[in-house]
Amino acid sequence: MLKNKMWQLLALTTVILEIFLSPVYAIELDENTRTVTLEESGNTVLLTPEQVKRGKRLFNNSCAQCHNGGITKTNPNIGLELESLSLATPPRDNLNALIDYMKNPTSYDGANSIAELHPSIKSAEIFPKMRNLTDEDLFAIAGHILIQPKIVAEKWGGGKIYY
Repeated sequence: MLKNKMWQLLALTTVILEIFLSPVYAIELDENTRTVTLEESGNTVLLTPEQVKRGKRLFNNSCAQCHNGGITKTNPNIGLELESLSLATPPRDNLNALIDYMKNPTSYDGANSIAELHPSIKSAEIFPKMRNLTDEDLFAIAGHILIQPKIVAEKWGGGKIYY
């Protein structure tokens, strides 16, 4: 009898811990969190939970080697936080601009193509991870980049002090 009660208590404790200490999943993100800027004019779009999950998976597979946590390992002064994205030329703080960048990347000032240095669709023969990415994949990755500041706040792009 005592052994049975102990197992019940352990099961109840496990369930309670699962509820209160589990990570946030895409399905749990509210609409405000999943709403991101679509284009420079300010139009927005609501990402589906599936797009959020897919974007995270694709980002982790294709981008996180150099951009883990929203930083840029090759240039720590420029991260993927909204401030850095908005100060680029052209601004890259919306879905369409990030998709354009992933297709044909340019320097931060927009003056030079860096496709041979940065993974992109244009340089897919050099960067194999980019070969099979579709426009839908790029949309999901860009969405992931834009919702991260809403989820992890200043940690996204914050660099070594957080990671």
